[in-house]
Amino acid sequence: MASLKEVRNRIVSVNSTQQITKAMKMVSAAKLRRAQDAISQMRPFAKKLAEMISTVSAQAEAGQSNPFTEVREVKNVLIVVVTSDRGLCGAFNANVGKATIALVDAKYAALQASGNVTILPLGKKGGEYLSRRGYQILDTYTDIFTRLNFANVREIGEMILTDFTDKKYDVVEVLFNYSKNVATQIIETEQLLPMVPVEAETKASAVDYIFEPTEEEIIQELIPKSIKLSIFRALLESNAAEHGARMTAMDKATENAGELIKALKLEYNRSRQAAITKEILEIVGGAEALTA
Repeated sequence: MASLKEVRNRIVSVNSTQQITKAMKMVSAAKLRRAQDAISQMRPFAKKLAEMISTVSAQAEAGQSNPFTEVREVKNVLIVVVTSDRGLCGAFNANVGKATIALVDAKYAALQASGNVTILPLGKKGGEYLSRRGYQILDTYTDIFTRLNFANVREIGEMILTDFTDKKYDVVEVLFNYSKNVATQIIETEQLLPMVPVEAETKASAVDYIFEPTEEEIIQELIPKSIKLSIFRALLESNAAEHGARMTAMDKATENAGELIKALKLEYNRSRQAAITKEILEIVGGAEALTA
């Protein structure tokens, strides 16, 4: 049985940990609200842009001949993996890493064996997880969530678009966490390139577009913006999911710390009672020896 001093020290230590986890939960809750507001404001624009591209591409031949919609024989693959820079968020990062490995095994096992699958981690944890498992890492963007804005994401998008048009990669996919609710995160996988325009549904109220200047120039401008916006949306979704996962993890850690404190206090009281009982028995024993 541990000494009273050891138990007291453990109680103090767990109390300090509980205060930290409680504070982290509150910070994540505040950040989650801001992250949810950011993604909520961006979703209508992303949806409308996707609808516009689908409609225009279906009506315009330029959408089929665009270099970003070119379907080639798959020889080299780039997988963009969105994770966080910090831990303490449960299985948030590990789930993305496992999903990436499952995707490679299911679709690109032969290419991975020949070293033609490249990982682009957006977030420190994804790069660490996959590099330890022997995957080829292109570059790791850290601290991207501390300055998360479209201007910074645009640079990443331009690099990916350039590599695709230069035929360095034939397929580009992105994996990220989508927050279904605060306690549930779902892994989403999207193919960024080549972009396959979805045929617009035939409706009586379909928009009849007047193209100015030309269909080809409009499509050439819209598709790169849509790709960059998809990357930005993945980062915003992952950012919101990360704070939800961390808030849930810290809430559970706070509860566990409370249960541990109760158990330690019970152990402390038992040890203290045993020590008192032992002292009483020693005193009684000594008194009986004197009277004998």
